[in-house]
Amino acid sequence: MIEEGRALFLQIAESVEDSIVDGSLPEEGRAPSTNELAGFYRINPATAAKGIAMLVDKGVIYKRRGIGMFVAPGARERLLAERRAAFADRYVEPLLAEARTLGLGAEDLTDLIRDRASAAAAAIATEGDAR
Repeated sequence: MIEEGRALFLQIAESVEDSIVDGSLPEEGRAPSTNELAGFYRINPATAAKGIAMLVDKGVIYKRRGIGMFVAPGARERLLAERRAAFADRYVEPLLAEARTLGLGAEDLTDLIRDRASAAAAAIATEGDAR
């Protein structure tokens, strides 16, 4: 899971965020401790603590003194909103710029996306039938 060339503390924070977004860490649920993360990823506890501190600063997790770290209320929706904005910046803006270059309008893009989504769904269904 650890990727070379990317800061470990960022990867730890993203991993916890992924668990919150996918629901495996529910709101008000106990989050992994610094020591648990350090042991699981075989990293220095200070590195794991830096990732956890990032999440605390973002208001995604909070500490209950003497009990541990917990997922903050509203954390999932906050993370989804953040990811939607990043998705738009990273993928939608370049898509729109290229569409303008190609002379494609909003309806053309909608049709293209709908066609590709249908083809992908059909491929998944076919793959499932083959099993």
